[in-house]
Amino acid sequence: MIRFEHVTKRYADGTTAVDDLSFEVAEGELVTLVGPSGCGKTTTMKMVNRLIEPTEGRIFLDGDDISTVDPVDLRRRIGYVIQQVGLFPHKTVLENTATVPHLLGWKRGKGRERAAELLDLVGLDPSVYGDRYPEQLSGGQRQRVGVARALAADPPVLLMDEPFGAVDPVVRERLQNEFLKLQAQVRKTVLFVTHDIEEAVRLGDRIAVYGQGRIEQFDSPATVLGAPATPYVADFVGADRGLKRLSVTPIEESDLDQPPVVHLDDPLATATERLRAEGARWAVVLDGRDNLHGWIPADATADATAEGTVREYARRMEAWLPLGAPLKQAFATMLQHDAGWIAVIDKESEGRFLGVLTPARLHEALRRSIDADAQDVPRAEVAVETVATA
Repeated sequence: MIRFEHVTKRYADGTTAVDDLSFEVAEGELVTLVGPSGCGKTTTMKMVNRLIEPTEGRIFLDGDDISTVDPVDLRRRIGYVIQQVGLFPHKTVLENTATVPHLLGWKRGKGRERAAELLDLVGLDPSVYGDRYPEQLSGGQRQRVGVARALAADPPVLLMDEPFGAVDPVVRERLQNEFLKLQAQVRKTVLFVTHDIEEAVRLGDRIAVYGQGRIEQFDSPATVLGAPATPYVADFVGADRGLKRLSVTPIEESDLDQPPVVHLDDPLATATERLRAEGARWAVVLDGRDNLHGWIPADATADATAEGTVREYARRMEAWLPLGAPLKQAFATMLQHDAGWIAVIDKESEGRFLGVLTPARLHEALRRSIDADAQDVPRAEVAVETVATA
C-alpha cells in the first residue's frame, strides 16, 4: 500500500533528515516508526501526504507515484491524526467529525450520518457528545474525535503522529486498547509515529527503529526485542527488552500444564481420590459443559468421610485469561490475584477450560519464543532446558 524507494530529504542548510529510505507497508498493516526526537520519523510521515516533499527518491501509495497526484486530492485519501488533535473550537463534535466528507462534497445528511457512525465506533455516543464543543471534552475524548474525523471519509491510509502523547498514562493505555480494537475492525494501513518503544511494541504489526535519518531495524516487535539487529537497537529498546517482549508473546496451548480436573456435580470422594492419586494440592473445577468454574483445594477434600459434591466446596476462579492473551497480562494477573497459576480458556467458546499457566511455564514460553524466532520455527517445536529438566 505504501512504498518508499531510496527516499532522501535534505534541507538547504545541508541537514539530512531522512537518508536513502526504502521500505514497504502492506495493506491493512500497522507500522510504528519509533526513535529519538529529530531522527526523521515525522519527516517520513509528512512526505507520505506531501506536507514535506522529498529531495530524492519516490513514494508510492496504492501503486501511484504520489509526486504525480494533486496534493489536495492525495490528502483527502489519507486520514491524519496529530498529538494536539487540531479540532475546530467553533464547531461541534459532530461537525468536526464530518469535516472531510463535507469537503468531498457529500450531502449534509450523509456526512452527519457517517460522523455519528464513527463517533459511536470510537466509544462516543453521538446523542450525548455530538452537540458538544471540543472545550467540553476531556483530552482523551478529544483524541477519540480526532481519530473518528480521520476515518470519516473511509481513507485507505491513516497517518498518526504521536496521537496519544498529550494525555496521562492511564488515559493513554485506554486509548491504545480502544485503537487496537478499532483497527481490528477497520483494518486501515497505518503509519504510527512514537518515541515510546513500549507503545511501538504494543501497537505495531512491525516496527521501524530509526537511528539518525535511517532505519536501523524493520521487523516484528518480537524480533526487534528478541534479536536486535545492531548495538544501537539493543540500547534503544533497553536492557529490559525481555520484559517488554512479554507484551507481544501470546499464550499458546503448548505453554499450558494439565492439572487434575473435577466437575461441579462429582461426589467429593471422587475429587479426594483424584487429588491423592496425582499428589496434587488443588484441582480445577468445571461445569457440565467443561467450562471453567473455579478450583478446589486438597484440604477441602481431606476428610475421607465427607459427603456432598464438589459444588459445595468449590471456590470461584478469578485468575484466568483467554488463549492468545499476552504473557505480560498473564504475569500481571498472577500478581493482581496473588495466584501461583492462572486458568486459560478458549476465547472462541463460553469458557472451555484448556489448561493452566504457571510462573515456570510462563518463563519457558518467553524463552521458547525468543529461540523460535532465532531458529525460524514454530514455538511449540522449541525445547528449552530448565532447572527441572537439566
